[in-house]
Amino acid sequence: MSVTRRTVLRGAVAAGALTSGALASGTIRATPAHAEPGRRVAVLGGGPAGLTAAHELAERGFDVTVYERRALGGKARSIPVPGSGRDGRPELPGEHGFRFFPGFYRHIPDTMRRIPFAGNSNGVWDNLVAAPEARFSRRDADDTLIPMGKAGGIWATPDDFRETVGSAIATTTKMPQNDALFFANRLLVFNSSCDARRYGQWDKISWKEYVGAGRRSNEFRMLLSRTLTTLLVAAKDDLASTRTIGNMGEQFLGNPLEVGNDGALDRLLNGSTNEAWITPWTDRLRELGVKFVSAEVRGLELSDRRISGARIVEASGAARTVEADYFVSAVPVEVARTLWTPEILGLRPELAGMNQLHVDWMSGIQFYLRSPSAIARGHAAYVDSPWSLTSISQNQFWNRTPLSGFGDGTVQDCLSVDISDWHTPGILYGKPAVECTHDEIAREVWAQLKAHLNDKHDLLEDQDLHSWFLDTGIAWDAATKRNTNADPLLINTAGSWALRPDSHSAELENLFLAGDYVRTGVDLATMEGASEAARTAVNKILDVSGSTAPHCKVYPLYRAVELEPFRQMDIARYAAGQPNLFDAPL
Repeated sequence: MSVTRRTVLRGAVAAGALTSGALASGTIRATPAHAEPGRRVAVLGGGPAGLTAAHELAERGFDVTVYERRALGGKARSIPVPGSGRDGRPELPGEHGFRFFPGFYRHIPDTMRRIPFAGNSNGVWDNLVAAPEARFSRRDADDTLIPMGKAGGIWATPDDFRETVGSAIATTTKMPQNDALFFANRLLVFNSSCDARRYGQWDKISWKEYVGAGRRSNEFRMLLSRTLTTLLVAAKDDLASTRTIGNMGEQFLGNPLEVGNDGALDRLLNGSTNEAWITPWTDRLRELGVKFVSAEVRGLELSDRRISGARIVEASGAARTVEADYFVSAVPVEVARTLWTPEILGLRPELAGMNQLHVDWMSGIQFYLRSPSAIARGHAAYVDSPWSLTSISQNQFWNRTPLSGFGDGTVQDCLSVDISDWHTPGILYGKPAVECTHDEIAREVWAQLKAHLNDKHDLLEDQDLHSWFLDTGIAWDAATKRNTNADPLLINTAGSWALRPDSHSAELENLFLAGDYVRTGVDLATMEGASEAARTAVNKILDVSGSTAPHCKVYPLYRAVELEPFRQMDIARYAAGQPNLFDAPL
């Protein structure tokens, strides 16, 4: 039998497969791997994708080093407010944007259960707490509080689906019944569509076109077209892929009994992100033998159809080339596409499509308050705000370290706000956020919040405002009088699925992609999408290396089994060029 390089690598990895398999089944404790041939992995990027890849690989006996340019946790980390700590208290926790763990997330929670946390039988997962309600706040109109939990019953027929979903929407949003039923039918059309139609038809048209928003009521346009896109995923309804938004609608609105969910529909952490999740995670990874290097990736070197090295610049300024057997690119899309040389594109020409992927801004600002806020026991969406604001009042959920334990001890709450539209003029200065100084951004956001919350009762008082903190990724350029953003967000625009790559290609066998731009079932720029992509990349490493360690779990999104016969029927209808059975003219 001939002995090839790949045979040798497979043998080296298989030597640790018994230990790795036992670890994955929970029967033994992991021990750090050593830099044996065929087991060295360089993970480029230390956000949720990179940390997930490192976790899964380390548990399977690989020797892993993570290279992160700024801070472990990436966009998910806490960001300490410089100089805010007093008398031994830690600095106030800021963040890129508030954390949100929907019940349909299953990859991130699965990892959380494997991160030990003192006093928690289920590790970090026990730090998730349910938010019982959401507020849809309107300017100069009645606000709506929506319970977040199991409601209603399952349907037996498509008519039941329309009636159940339509009635729920009409009741909770005060929308005209005909609009609510119309939207329920559009959701039914999507939920009963086969995969071929979802990818071949719905991915190519915008959500606004799909739901016919231009011909419906203002309430319909604001809540079911704009809110489901701009306010939730920073996308614009005239650009966002129907397949992406439809997938989310299928999880949030098409699953009233939360079948298959990991937990409650809306969940948050019970403390600051670093305290409740990221720090315990990186501690666990170090126990597993993962090494961390503070460095920025500057380029990839190619030799004999393999990545032979990654050029990095360390925090000290020292430049060097990293060698490994496998390279996992877990950097964001706007960084990853700068690494593809003509030689790499020659082997994986589909990566050139990444240059057409669209990124936009969705960044956060935190307002620290001297008194607890009483806005909602969960997330709030400010439906009429020009900057598409959403928020969460955090201290009500923080039973681990209340906010009074940070800073100078006088902060009683943090209203954490996400700004999803940076390009529409505001109400105070008449400028978009991208053209506002940081102080103007804070004043403008505060004004838009008050315009929604204080139109009937004063829920926000100026004298309660202690201080504010803007995401450090936003930087003001005095010369251009514009902000720059170091952390934009991938937006799944109509037709973008064809531009997104798979995690691996045999043409470049030791490069693996793990980021929220990779094709996944979740199909959204989220921590969950990053985690799924990382697991897919690790599974490909296991295949290429010949490892017999068990594959990472990859979870499908929920689909109502009651509609499966109609999805099967739709396969033939789509192949014949016919519309979905329930797709009436708009």
